[in-house]
Amino acid sequence: MNETFARRLTGAAAIATAAALIVEVPLYFVYSGPPTDANVLTRLLLGILGLAFLVVFVTALRELIRLTRPDYEWAGSIAFATGLVYATITLVSSGLEAGAVIATDHRIDPTITVDGTYILYGSISRLMLALFLTAVGVVVTRTHLLSRWVGRSAYGLAALNLVFVPSLFFGNTPAHFYAANGWGTTAMMGAILSYWLLAVGISTYRGAAARRVAVAA
Repeated sequence: MNETFARRLTGAAAIATAAALIVEVPLYFVYSGPPTDANVLTRLLLGILGLAFLVVFVTALRELIRLTRPDYEWAGSIAFATGLVYATITLVSSGLEAGAVIATDHRIDPTITVDGTYILYGSISRLMLALFLTAVGVVVTRTHLLSRWVGRSAYGLAALNLVFVPSLFFGNTPAHFYAANGWGTTAMMGAILSYWLLAVGISTYRGAAARRVAVAA
């Protein structure tokens, strides 16, 4: 894998991840009560696809760091590991929700009834993302591997995720902003991550083409 391909793959994977997650998040707000099985399973499928692309993104990013700045491979490894942990945790949560919906013969709201997912989607995911984003911020701000704003925004988003880590102390009502499974802790933070990934993906993919032209010149 050369640098140009690594940049393009990183950018394309980030865009694909963002696209799936951006479509998924609004589906959580379609119903005021328990959603239909089709709604739950559709949004979970979109989330699963997004997480698969996220695995590609963190893998390609680590490879890009290894190729261009091997002295910061340690930070790339932290980003890779925490990204994989985040994806795994969320995939497990999705599986628990899907299983509950499939096994039940009436409508349920899995964000409430599947209590095993409360801090998986919430506090644990927020902490893993904070570590991931901090590692990305370190690499980008110190090496200028990607656009400068990527590193600064990664630090800001990491801090925002840390703010929601204590949400496990504030109940399990999804309609509450700062509950363990509240819409701020889960849906809002997921949406912010999605649009950040979209911006990073577009910038990285376009940067690969610009860098190739510069090298050729």
